[in-house]
Amino acid sequence: MRTALSFLLGALGCQAAEKPHILYILVDDYGWADAGWHRPPGYKEIQTPTFDSLIQQGIELDRHYVFKFCSPTRSAVQSGRNPIHVNVLNLDPTFLNPEDPVSGYSAVPRNMTGMAEQIKKGGYNTHMYGKWDAGMATPQHTPKGRGYDDSMFYFHHANDYWTYYTNECEGRPIVDLYHNEGPGHGLNNSKCSQTNQEGCTYEDTLFADQVIKSVGGWKEEDPPLFIFWAPHIVHAPLQVPQPYVDKFSFINDPPRQMYHAMVNFVDTAVGNVTSLLHQKGMWNNTLIVLHADNGGPIYNKGTAGANNYPLKGGKVSNWEGGIRVNAFVSGGYLPEKVRGTKKEGYICGWDWYTTLSHVAGVVPVDEKASKAGLPDIDGMNMWPYLSGDVDASPRTRIPIGDNHGPNTIVGGLIDNQYKILVGNLSQSGWTGLTWPNETSSWDPSTSFQICGVTPETGCLFNIIEDPGEHNNLAALKDDIFKSMLSNLTAIKTFTPNRGEISPAACQEAAKNGDYWVPFAHLD
Repeated sequence: MRTALSFLLGALGCQAAEKPHILYILVDDYGWADAGWHRPPGYKEIQTPTFDSLIQQGIELDRHYVFKFCSPTRSAVQSGRNPIHVNVLNLDPTFLNPEDPVSGYSAVPRNMTGMAEQIKKGGYNTHMYGKWDAGMATPQHTPKGRGYDDSMFYFHHANDYWTYYTNECEGRPIVDLYHNEGPGHGLNNSKCSQTNQEGCTYEDTLFADQVIKSVGGWKEEDPPLFIFWAPHIVHAPLQVPQPYVDKFSFINDPPRQMYHAMVNFVDTAVGNVTSLLHQKGMWNNTLIVLHADNGGPIYNKGTAGANNYPLKGGKVSNWEGGIRVNAFVSGGYLPEKVRGTKKEGYICGWDWYTTLSHVAGVVPVDEKASKAGLPDIDGMNMWPYLSGDVDASPRTRIPIGDNHGPNTIVGGLIDNQYKILVGNLSQSGWTGLTWPNETSSWDPSTSFQICGVTPETGCLFNIIEDPGEHNNLAALKDDIFKSMLSNLTAIKTFTPNRGEISPAACQEAAKNGDYWVPFAHLD
């Protein structure tokens, strides 16, 4: 009953006003230092004029946290749960445990209610375009099964931007593109590549065009729009239309050049959508949420192209560079008093489930999950904080998820200004202002730091005063360290047996023209 009455009253208040269009943009592998607003004005290598402008009109979210890699963050966003209560594994979506029809799959358990299902209750038309990575095994795991009326997406962590292929079955490449309730037959390019782009459709162009179509087709008498747009960018492979590469020809490091070109592409694509919202007179009643799914990948000597300077570490690590991400909200729906501001309170990716349900006038209760014995929703309603009705974020504590093999563990805890970490952490260091570059030989993938469970071996940081995690306070503040470690070990987690890769996935792909499709047939 923590939020039942208070949330209901708030939701009813929101219902009294006109419900806004909601555009939720989840950018993939977007590094902290690869955002224009984290660089000095006029910095030539980062060109994000749309994002910069949206922040000037909106709210910069300076301490927005997610999981350290893809699928758990996306599972958290769609389910409203901390990854420790839904999924901390980046498994291939072809996993299946037939003994568990509720949770025996990759990503989100079948019986959890999706974010779009909640928002639909508020009278919205719901759309999803881009990277899904939140389950594939059954029709209930698809965007359609999670409440999206219209969708075009791929299931896996990544695919080729030009052919849409990912993985193989008996030596045959399989296309990963799905449209609503079936394979996206005829929409992919079979012979295109980064060096052969003529007559080809870049995957993120395909998804951006769907967003444009949805916005462009909206009429005054239609229900409001909820669009979840998850570009493939800036995830590997580093591929982008050649004009964008040429625009950054002055960068002499190939991964950095490609990465910044891709960032500019998605910034331009978002600009096209916001321009259309203005043209159609929809801007004043639109709320935009944008954040990254994890920190930028700096592993493998920087070949993935990202940079999180001055934060420590990157994707796949629980240092700030892996879990504190670029984020903002914007749009004409925001009250004027909060436009052009920066919020430094904690917000998590799973808070948007609850927050946007509130904006839609819905109380986000998950009875389906409760009946199946699954963990409850963890998200907090951030709208009073974002709208300026209260000065402080309701969130002061963030359990940081991790895994030990297939088991869910708590790898750290943020409590007010302090952060404790445990385990053997990779990427234990810092990039420079310009990274990757041709002169550095540092490989973050081989830079480990062990954070133990005693004050002498532990890791404790004041991330407000020391956001770069340079000064380990574990030995100096042993009482705080011991208290936080005790709190960390008391946190309950969720570890279902997700099974193993199922041969049925390739069998179903073969039946569907070598396209990935749901494959688990339940009685």
